[in-house]
Amino acid sequence: MAIISEHHVFLSEDANVGLQTRLKDAITRAIWDGRFAAGDRLPATRALARHLGISRITVSLAYDSLLATGYIVSVARSGYFVASDAPTRIEGVAPLGAALVDHVDWQARLGPMPAALGAQANPPDWRRYKYPFIFGEPDVSRFPVDDWRDCVRRALGKRHFEQIAFDARDRDDPFLLEQIVRRSVSGRGVAAAVDEVLVTAGAQNALWLMVQVLFPKRRGVVAMEDPGYPEMRNLLRFHGLTIHPIPVDREGMKVAEIPDGVDAVFTTPSHQAPTGATMSMARRKALLERAEQDDFVVIEDDYDYEMAYASPALPALKSLDQRGRVAYVGSFSKSIFPGLRLGYLNADPRVIDQARAIRTLNERHPPGLTQKTVAYFLSEGHYNSHSRRMRMRMARRNEVLREALARHGLTPALKRATGGTTLWLRGPVDMIDTEVVTALREKSVLVEAGSAFYAGPDAPRNRLRLGFATIETALIADGVALIAEAIAELG
Repeated sequence: MAIISEHHVFLSEDANVGLQTRLKDAITRAIWDGRFAAGDRLPATRALARHLGISRITVSLAYDSLLATGYIVSVARSGYFVASDAPTRIEGVAPLGAALVDHVDWQARLGPMPAALGAQANPPDWRRYKYPFIFGEPDVSRFPVDDWRDCVRRALGKRHFEQIAFDARDRDDPFLLEQIVRRSVSGRGVAAAVDEVLVTAGAQNALWLMVQVLFPKRRGVVAMEDPGYPEMRNLLRFHGLTIHPIPVDREGMKVAEIPDGVDAVFTTPSHQAPTGATMSMARRKALLERAEQDDFVVIEDDYDYEMAYASPALPALKSLDQRGRVAYVGSFSKSIFPGLRLGYLNADPRVIDQARAIRTLNERHPPGLTQKTVAYFLSEGHYNSHSRRMRMRMARRNEVLREALARHGLTPALKRATGGTTLWLRGPVDMIDTEVVTALREKSVLVEAGSAFYAGPDAPRNRLRLGFATIETALIADGVALIAEAIAELG
């Protein structure tokens, strides 16, 4: 039950209709629209009359009329409440006091809908599936909630409250910037200064900002991996850019196939999205050499670098960059939890200044409380401890998943993975991934169709991506058995 404020009641300005009728119609319409819900308490007659500048008897008469028609009920010494069986929508009639008018042709004004979330997006009800082999959702049962709660308390302490409560304009939390420089990018071999870092609302926001910075006129030529991150491709398409899909293999993006004339290259070298391949050192050096030779910039999405467990992680492209050509995108949304929506951009100070100016046009800065909390989570060592525990857990799940697949004769595309939380599965030649996905949902198994990650309609149809960050280790073998069964049944 909510208490409806008198400030939420609005009278029409139709002078041809009496005040009592206008007030009754205003409350009726609010109930129809769902703004006033069953059980909500209406304003007291005196307070509403004073707010609207009308007599109290007018309000009382309007309430009496609503009582008579069953829209509200009266409770002795408590007031008036929206009835539990009051209508919540208009059925076949126009709004009271309003003439029938044509609606704005929004379709003509808006144009085509941008492709926001691709076919690989997890269904909203993924939690009801017993075997969720999906990517991007956390294992919340293992998250150090008590440590996080302590960091929130410290962020809300008196010494910080003024800072997080006031408008920071276009500035980021200096404590968080310091921690990102000292404890995040430094772990990737990057020597950065605080003026080279911008805090963003996750990696996706950082990628969006880089597109705005590089292509303000919505013209340009870019290259990205194929298969690759669908939301990145959708973003580039939405901005009207020409995209060259570059194939990948077990060493990552095939740098030699990047055509001449590109302005930027988008890549995920640590764990290629979606195959999980790690770009070799030779390819990393070749990419930077091509960037210098052909004068393009590189946007490095290092979304899952913390999950390097099978071998020491290779240094970030940004750490090898001597000419400021690499813009590095990091994220805490995967390593802490996705609902956090916090990431960062590390690039040349001039790029950061430009991105900061663009950021102020739509969000000014990420929430101060979130920034301060993450800063403490990093500084107190909770982030590194949590990441270490997750690496050990993901290494074990990766091993269990590969063993289960081998027992059923299923072959991962990569014989050995350096890390990550997904596995790229190559099925039989005649397999159709979307049919397998649909069939498995009937068995309470969620997997991702590989074709959703390719740029063109001729994408291979015998690929699946299996995530293992969310599914319990003990359920992996049974889930794989169901996957193998569905593939065999549809073969």
